Amino acid sequence: MTLSPALIWFLVGVAFLIVELFLPGFILIFFTAGCWIVALIVWLTDIELSLQILIFTVSSLVLLFSLRKYSMKIFKGTTRDDLDDRYADSKIGKTAIVTKAITPNMPGEIKVMGSFWRAISDINIEEGQSVLITSQESEDGLTFKVKLL
Repeated sequence: MTLSPALIWFLVGVAFLIVELFLPGFILIFFTAGCWIVALIVWLTDIELSLQILIFTVSSLVLLFSLRKYSMKIFKGTTRDDLDDRYADSKIGKTAIVTKAITPNMPGEIKVMGSFWRAISDINIEEGQSVLITSQESEDGLTFKVKLL
């Protein structure tokens, strides 16, 4: 028993879909769509494997680059932080422990609420000292400014 090329492309698409469920990033769904587009085309017409692969590659990448950003907005949902710009569970004002020494010209690391974060300070702060988080210092939200308690 041999499988038709259309069924093979469909099943490969199903495999991409299953793997997408276990990996973050929302990328493989577009390769699923590319497989299913090729499966439909192969089911309707008889084309060579090289053309099938080209259609798969082009359709997957076009869908990925044109729809991923839009799809992420739709499927991401909202969080409490999105609804309340005042950072409902912000780390500013919380006490942290320095896990890597901080100097004025070299960021260190702090542990707060069970997570590790990059931290900066205007003074030297040694590992193990308690600090107060005073502000968020980077646009990506990964660096906090701290001061000694």
